[in-house]
Amino acid sequence: MKKSPEILFRELLDIMDKLRVECPWDKKQDIHSLRHLTIEETYELADAIMLDDYQEIKKELGDILLHIVFYAKIGSERGGNEHFDVSDVIESINEKLIRRHPHIFSDVKADTDEDVKVNWEKIKLKEKDRDSVLSGVPTSLPSLIKAYRIQDKAHGIGFDWDNANQVWEKVEEEIDELQEELKLQDNKENIEMEFGDLLFALVNYARFIDVNPETALERSNKKFISRFTDVERVAKERGKSISEMSLEEMELIWQEVKKYSK
Repeated sequence: MKKSPEILFRELLDIMDKLRVECPWDKKQDIHSLRHLTIEETYELADAIMLDDYQEIKKELGDILLHIVFYAKIGSERGGNEHFDVSDVIESINEKLIRRHPHIFSDVKADTDEDVKVNWEKIKLKEKDRDSVLSGVPTSLPSLIKAYRIQDKAHGIGFDWDNANQVWEKVEEEIDELQEELKLQDNKENIEMEFGDLLFALVNYARFIDVNPETALERSNKKFISRFTDVERVAKERGKSISEMSLEEMELIWQEVKKYSK
């Protein structure tokens, strides 16, 4: 008979308590030493999601849950305002979910997912007492994801284009501006700025056509890796070293593998 989530979670907490006391490695860790490991685990989960590998997703979620429990254990060892335990973590998220879903737990009306997002951002802005809606975007986010979140936050309070055609016109405008800067000599800083503006506009367009740009780019990365690996394999099968082949030779094999790859 399968154990209940409550029993399993209690066992996890007990295991964490024991490791924190008896394991030399676990005893040494603090929130800073765990940080980069948590980021790594998050990316491993993202990889499993990209592959639709549900068994791997299950394992990676377990690793992230372990990190949550580990941080909570470290928090429980702190004193004063720094103290918190796993109960405080769970209570905090329960309260937040209820507070930010007044259309479920109160009498606020929200008929669409867009209504929910708008309400969420307004409530969040009040909760955090922030000067700007954008101050909630983590500074350490990768730039592509950060651009998407910035635009999404601005959209949440109504600062946005009306339709995708307007956004595409902005993309074309940014392309023109980049091309103008490329005509000038010793102009790297302005070229970089205009290239950044173009990327920002493309991210915005992706949002309007309901495409996550980070996911789209990662799919393209994986596709290129797969095809290039096939090029290397085919070249080796034909007794050639890819490092010694001409661009034309590599391109011919690329077109071959492209026909049967996704």
